[in-house]
Amino acid sequence: MYVRALIVVLAILNAGVALWWAVRPAASPPVPPPAVAGGVASLQQIDPPRTPAAATAVPASATAPSAAPAAALPAKPVAPTPADRCLRLGPYADQAAAEAARTAAGDALRTPRVREVADASSFKVMLTGVGDRDAAQAMVAKIKAAGLSDYYIVGNGAQSDIALGQYRSREGAERRQAELAAAGFAAQVVPSGGTTGSRWWIEARVAGDDARLRALHAPGQRSLDCAALR
Repeated sequence: MYVRALIVVLAILNAGVALWWAVRPAASPPVPPPAVAGGVASLQQIDPPRTPAAATAVPASATAPSAAPAAALPAKPVAPTPADRCLRLGPYADQAAAEAARTAAGDALRTPRVREVADASSFKVMLTGVGDRDAAQAMVAKIKAAGLSDYYIVGNGAQSDIALGQYRSREGAERRQAELAAAGFAAQVVPSGGTTGSRWWIEARVAGDDARLRALHAPGQRSLDCAALR
């Protein structure tokens, strides 16, 4: 029964399509383009130009994140500057010999000076012109607080001096002077016990090596507190 009904429906559909095809209107003939006057070009549709892919592409540099800066090169290590070394060179027999040696030194010595140093049978280390007695007592308290010993106050009229030791050689007195300078006290070496003469020395900051110093033919050399050259 269902098959018969399906056949009937198909037959009706075929009949409808045949009837539409028979009664459809005829197709309209194509409309010719309007006549154009002689000598005038006809309009033509022009397709818009295609943009080359290369022109539309966005440069990689515009979208890509900027490249990270190259790692900074490590700084070239700077050679450490050696600490100042100050020396007293000599002694020389007279001033002329000391001056000649200073000239020959050239740039091996910085800020050199020639100095006459008196020889004596003994030497004292002194803080001179400290002030009145109360000022001297205050200075002694500072000396004690620095851990130093061997001192006494010497009256000198309205002023007072402080003696910080007596030595048979200048070298011993200068070692004591350097100890005091390291603690912040500007002591002086003073000849005592009679002067036996004088000798000439070159005092300077050392900028050259030991070979250049030996070329000065100095009889000897002693370490010197650089503060004494200021």
